[in-house]
Amino acid sequence: MTNSQPVSSGKWLMIVNPNAGSKKGERAWPKIYKHLEQNGFDFHCIFTEHRNHAIYLTREYIEAGYRNIAVVGGDGTLNEVLNGIFLQQVVPPHDISLGMIPVGTGNDWCRTFNIPFDYKKAIAILKQKKPFLQDVGKVSYFKKEDFQTRFFMNIAGMGYDALVAQKTNQLKEKGKGSVLAYFYFVFAGLFQYKFMEGVIDIDGKTVFKGDFFSMNIGICKFNGGGMKQVPNAIPDDGLMDVTLIKKANKFLVLRYARKLFDGTLVNLPIVLSFRGKEIRIRSTEKIFLEADGESLGHSPFIYEIIPRCLKVIIGP
Repeated sequence: MTNSQPVSSGKWLMIVNPNAGSKKGERAWPKIYKHLEQNGFDFHCIFTEHRNHAIYLTREYIEAGYRNIAVVGGDGTLNEVLNGIFLQQVVPPHDISLGMIPVGTGNDWCRTFNIPFDYKKAIAILKQKKPFLQDVGKVSYFKKEDFQTRFFMNIAGMGYDALVAQKTNQLKEKGKGSVLAYFYFVFAGLFQYKFMEGVIDIDGKTVFKGDFFSMNIGICKFNGGGMKQVPNAIPDDGLMDVTLIKKANKFLVLRYARKLFDGTLVNLPIVLSFRGKEIRIRSTEKIFLEADGESLGHSPFIYEIIPRCLKVIIGP
């Protein structure tokens, strides 16, 4: 940081991802900047330059005194800021107010908390500063030979869900990511995908052993640009919700695709639902992982819940 001046308690840090939403962040920022000024915001803006940059920026600016942070980006940028909040050691995470002006591809976290995609309405919500203490998940996993951890505030996915996220993220890095691209990969890779085999323990009890198609662990309800794969998730109940799609005929998966969006997927006989505070997943082969849309590593996994620890700014 070059600014050594003291930070006022009400000043906002705007972390802008110019590449979010196929460079929508870059295109929208001048209008967002002007509207923030018109609404009397005292703020400093900083742009991310590469993947995981927001993690380091968040830590640095919290250490400099910022306590109000808004993400101008998508779910991936929001996840990076979350991890910056939890990795800094200056103040407890709940001392930071975290808001969002969504300009990303899916903007799924915003859907749970009624934050509009219109930047003017999102800024109005930011100005009202209505707080909500939500749970945060922590997942431990392997990346090559290294055991790593990542915090997440929306949904983590494994199996087919992680494969689709990986392919979509590869397009995003080329500036071509979109919700349509995500859905293309949902269907295009279906018949080349091999089922995963795993053992799932929840709160010390084995609840599943065998082949599965895909699995989601949710703090909130939405992922994949509006799909409701964990429709019963409650973001402040101190529990993680699990939706597991068992091994099934792939034509059957296609037949029920629409149920991904209305939340009735969990009523199907090929779907199992669980809930718990600690989830352990092991497998004989690598199961890959995404969290809040970010492609991470592979199994074995340990999921833990941190109850009501993150102060977020929400809509009505």
